Amino acid sequence: MGTMESPQPSPVPPTPSTLADLQRDPAAAPPDGRGTLPIAVSRTRTFDTPEFAGMTFLEVEAKTALNKVKGMPFPWSINPYRGCSHACTYCFARPTHAYLNLSPLDDFERTVVVKTNVAEVLRRELARRSWKGEHVAMGTNTDPYQRCEGRYRLMPGIIRALAESYTPFSVLTKGTLITRDLDELVAARRKVPVTAAMTIGMLDEQLWRDAEPGTPSPPTRLRAVRQLNDAGIPTGIMLAPIMPGLNDDPEQLSALVEAAARAGATHITPIVLHLRPGVRELFLPWLEACHPELVARYQELYQRSNARKEYSDSVLAHVRRARSAAWRRHGRPEKSPAWRRTVGPEAADEVEGRQLSLL
Repeated sequence: MGTMESPQPSPVPPTPSTLADLQRDPAAAPPDGRGTLPIAVSRTRTFDTPEFAGMTFLEVEAKTALNKVKGMPFPWSINPYRGCSHACTYCFARPTHAYLNLSPLDDFERTVVVKTNVAEVLRRELARRSWKGEHVAMGTNTDPYQRCEGRYRLMPGIIRALAESYTPFSVLTKGTLITRDLDELVAARRKVPVTAAMTIGMLDEQLWRDAEPGTPSPPTRLRAVRQLNDAGIPTGIMLAPIMPGLNDDPEQLSALVEAAARAGATHITPIVLHLRPGVRELFLPWLEACHPELVARYQELYQRSNARKEYSDSVLAHVRRARSAAWRRHGRPEKSPAWRRTVGPEAADEVEGRQLSLL
């Protein structure tokens, strides 16, 4: 795979919006520092293959790998990337690109920060005497199995480091690339609890292409769920996000629940679209451009970040009924994360809804 590399000697490299100009004329940088990245970039890369067309990768050396998390069922997370080529219109992580002086729109999916040394840093952190082996979640911000993971291969080293330190972990993804690491995951599960979840919100092909243009197809993701479960990695499905007027048709939801049950999903967790500040301003223009007939309905349903309670309750109740019926037909897998067994299935849905709304 061919690459084009641009060394970045400055600790504050340019944003992609000005990168081309600055490569031609370094003096073009704004004198007040606006338009620069507040991180030290070791190297800027592009790849001359179709799947990475128009994308820029900013390689950095991370100082830390583990992130302390509050208010979630897991105390730690790891994010080997910032930005995501999945390009989901509703992604809650988009606004975080603004902290890098990058656009939450095009830059989020075209400019990805790669923590090239994340596995090495993680090993050092896990070797500390203070490390207690608490659960670590991955995929809670941007997807660790997005397309560029095929190039950078950061996850195998992360998985091995966690397993060798006897640290339990989970992975949330939309990337079928996770099946590449089946051997690593199976080996890790011999030492510690390992679980996975695949986010699949729709089966409609046109909506998938419009709303999640950089993701593997839903049928491909369902096959990955089956493959993971067959290999002994308990894997569930986040049925998310459920978007009013787009993928909330009862028959379509029931069909997706049925497909999830057939794939052996250890849990099927429905989550209604959450439009927090920052995400709303990005999602609604897409809705107006692609589905203008729904704008008024969203304005009525989303007077706050969450949809009106009566709407959410109705949709979630339908999915739960469909889930119970599907599990009666196909049998419910016994394997599930220990914390789900502790809090119970409905409470677990609520916890996961807070946790994962949404990648």
